[in-house]
Amino acid sequence: MPLARPALLRSLAAACLAACALAAQLPAHAQAWPAKPVRLVVPFPAGGATDTVARVVAQQVSSEVGQQFIVENKAGAGGTLGASEGMRAAPDGYTLVFTTSSTHAISPHLMARPPYDPVKDFTPIAHVADAASVLLVPPTMPVKTVAELIAHAKAHPGELNYASSGNGTIVHLTTEAFRSQAGLQMQHVPYKGTGPALTDLAAGNVQVLFDSIPTGLPHVRSGRLKALAVTGEKRSPLMPELPTVAEAGLPGFSSVTWFGLYGPAKLSPELVRQINAAFNKAMRAPEVGAKLAQLGAEPAAAGSPDAFAAMVAKDSQRWGQLIRDRKITID
Repeated sequence: MPLARPALLRSLAAACLAACALAAQLPAHAQAWPAKPVRLVVPFPAGGATDTVARVVAQQVSSEVGQQFIVENKAGAGGTLGASEGMRAAPDGYTLVFTTSSTHAISPHLMARPPYDPVKDFTPIAHVADAASVLLVPPTMPVKTVAELIAHAKAHPGELNYASSGNGTIVHLTTEAFRSQAGLQMQHVPYKGTGPALTDLAAGNVQVLFDSIPTGLPHVRSGRLKALAVTGEKRSPLMPELPTVAEAGLPGFSSVTWFGLYGPAKLSPELVRQINAAFNKAMRAPEVGAKLAQLGAEPAAAGSPDAFAAMVAKDSQRWGQLIRDRKITID
């Protein structure tokens, strides 16, 4: 026998109330993301390479999703200060951290007590971009290729000095990896940044420096320095005439700084999927590729969070092993 009309209405009303109660219990991130502005923590100073790349990408993502990405610089302790800030955020997708090789593949190996576990305390979201370096020597150095540099260094063991932007930096580790693979004896001279290192390199006080392409390029074009090769797996559009280190005399060698996006631990899979899709779409925009190219960086190929995590794990294993083998410490 069919329900009487009042009973039917009561049943429908109860069902509606139950549905509303269930919806109220759903987490905020079950809604379309983002419903409000997103805080993007950059663990390095404003105006630096990481900050500049982050702002290029954040601007594009903002236009794609219709919400502002507010870049917040939290510099210090090799990037671990800002990364820690992102780690402590609520896992709701409204605080993300723009990371690099330093924060997740290098610094944790240099510290006796790192402030976080780069795997357990974060959720990997997206591989954003990569930036290679350029191998520079003074114009007075009697070499024109990587092979000639290696031969010259072997003929003068311990006589060449190489500069870096400081102990434990990617510049230091890249040169150590180069020196190790080539079997060279060179002395390390750490500086506080590559600015003073470039000055001493041009003066011939040090003989080798791996620098970022945008900062090294003007010195090459002016004739103050010579460029031998770039460290990526392929040539740079900023210096297409230069071979890679692998092409020019050290097969298999590469070293890049990667940029990526993480959230705090326990970010939901659905939220990770949405954010990953938004950043992958932004990185495919031609204007982003053009802007990053001027910074010596290249958008990463669209990939999954798992692929990003695997890449970071491999990079971390490489630098961690080098740090242990060479007994590298920070100042």
